[in-house]
Amino acid sequence: MPRILFVKTSSLGDVVHNCPAVSDAARALPGAQIDWVVEEPFAPVAAMHSSVRRVIPVAVRRWRGAAWNPSVWREIRDFRRAVGAERYDAIVDTQSLLKSALIAACAQGPRHGLDAASAREPLAARFYNHQHAVPRDLHAVERNRRLAAAALGYAVPASLDYGLRPPRSVDGARPAVLLTMTSRDDKLWPETSWIELGRALGAPAVLPWGSERERLRVERIAQALPEARVPPRMAIDELAGLFAGARAVIGVDTGLTHLAAALGARTVGLYCGSDPALTGIHGAPRAVNLGAPGRAPAVAEVLKSLS
Repeated sequence: MPRILFVKTSSLGDVVHNCPAVSDAARALPGAQIDWVVEEPFAPVAAMHSSVRRVIPVAVRRWRGAAWNPSVWREIRDFRRAVGAERYDAIVDTQSLLKSALIAACAQGPRHGLDAASAREPLAARFYNHQHAVPRDLHAVERNRRLAAAALGYAVPASLDYGLRPPRSVDGARPAVLLTMTSRDDKLWPETSWIELGRALGAPAVLPWGSERERLRVERIAQALPEARVPPRMAIDELAGLFAGARAVIGVDTGLTHLAAALGARTVGLYCGSDPALTGIHGAPRAVNLGAPGRAPAVAEVLKSLS
């Protein structure tokens, strides 16, 4: 049975986009033992994948902020021990950044990644035993799938499967989940549009948040909506349970929107400042992308997509 290690550490959307590549590998190589190195906040997503044997958390983001703390060096040693505990038949770094290439170099086995012309950080290619060319204008999901297929020696399957096991629903009311938060201001949808949409949906709305700034935004929106609820800050596995029981999930370009679609929820992705052709929801049968860079979708478009 081949042993395979995937390295895709962050961010949340990128981790979700890697799931079909893991599914492809499991389907093409029956009995394969698949492990995954991922940043610790996103480990629950990798753990939801039905074909992942072992999740190996890494904490580069946290370690950077406390590099001189002795406990951090102990954690780094523990990580190196965990990732080097066995030899892999293939190590596939679908991130292909310098940091992920260095992480992959801690593992035992032949390392695969993008070549210098394909990688966002060309220097990463120097750390791979095998470099693969993948067109840069493909959707992120398809780039991951092509790299994995080239590394492991199979053709990319025609069908796409995220392989995530939906968790038990945590909300019996089947609410509409509104994901208003994202990392870039140009990706935000106007608060007035969220309020108009929430009033028109005819269902209780739940508005999660992740930062203090986001909490203030969702509270402003919720105050204008009947039956809206702002929950305490939720972990990723809790949010996944919320999505599993939702009537619909409507969200801007954020990893949580991609996670909802990958879990099979009825999902609408709102694109205002990024290109859905490259990073939009992809291959999820109950999901749709609306909008484009510089053209925010109208509320009427969202409602029509849900009708």
